[in-house]
Amino acid sequence: MSVALRLADLHPSSDDITGDVLRGLAGNPRQLPSKYFYDTRGSELFEAITRQPEYYLTRVELDLLAERGADIAEAVGPRVHVVEPGSGSGRKTRLLLEALHEPVAYTPIDLSRDILTASAASLAREFAQVEVLPVLADFTRPVPLPRPTRRARSALVFFPGSTLGNFTRTESVELLTAMRATMGPGGAALIGLDLEKDPALLEAAYNDAAGVTAKFTLNLLHRLNRDVGSDFDLSAFAHRARYVAAEGRIVTTLESLREQVVTVAGRRFGFAAGEQMHVEQSQKYTDARIAALADEAGLRVVDGWNDARDWFGLRLLRPR
Repeated sequence: MSVALRLADLHPSSDDITGDVLRGLAGNPRQLPSKYFYDTRGSELFEAITRQPEYYLTRVELDLLAERGADIAEAVGPRVHVVEPGSGSGRKTRLLLEALHEPVAYTPIDLSRDILTASAASLAREFAQVEVLPVLADFTRPVPLPRPTRRARSALVFFPGSTLGNFTRTESVELLTAMRATMGPGGAALIGLDLEKDPALLEAAYNDAAGVTAKFTLNLLHRLNRDVGSDFDLSAFAHRARYVAAEGRIVTTLESLREQVVTVAGRRFGFAAGEQMHVEQSQKYTDARIAALADEAGLRVVDGWNDARDWFGLRLLRPR
């Protein structure tokens, strides 16, 4: 059965992407914005990453949502409008919507049109009582939300996958502050967080033996070549991911394998052999770390659930 969706298209233009890339390459150290990983191919590769044996995060979070769904629903309350920035395939969303009491609407926000529309249509078929209102947009910028036909009691921002960890501390506070505005005084945010653990487990998760994560990282360069007209040679860069204990995070870079020059929008950027270009970070959390971030954003942690090994956690945040 086909489902008619009302899609709000706020996708960034190629000029936006080009500007972000030029600013990143002009910095020291150089960096590329990780939010552009997720074109159609990038989203497919990320889904493949989540199925690699080393990548525990998705499996553990799915199990946690399944096991503690009733507790989460009780803590959240009934008739919510669920808003999911960076929604992806919707595997975790299914478990949440199944557990919640009378959810009114669901707004997924994503940059990949194909993944967004496919996931939204699938969820609309499965949850006929939930109004699905997808938005094609960059969720790191303010996104006006569509208004559901039925009035919701409150808004619930759902941000799983420890995606918060991909942002710097300043960016994380800004993002949580924006979530506070989205949820309103009576709303909440349910955040998935990868917890600190054995560095060997962490590094293995970002360096899978099959090399899927490396393909995912390099696909960013392929996407930029296509969308902004750059000339990155994918064979001249290599994926690197390591745990930085002093910062409690995984740092992912692309290493230049030789001395080379890359052109982006007519500007030339020289790379030395061995130069590292920052593309992503993945912060790991303690209770103190997330409580401090929440407090700075005007939020407080009101509830939380961990898996049995304390590898991954879900935290419920509300406005202070």
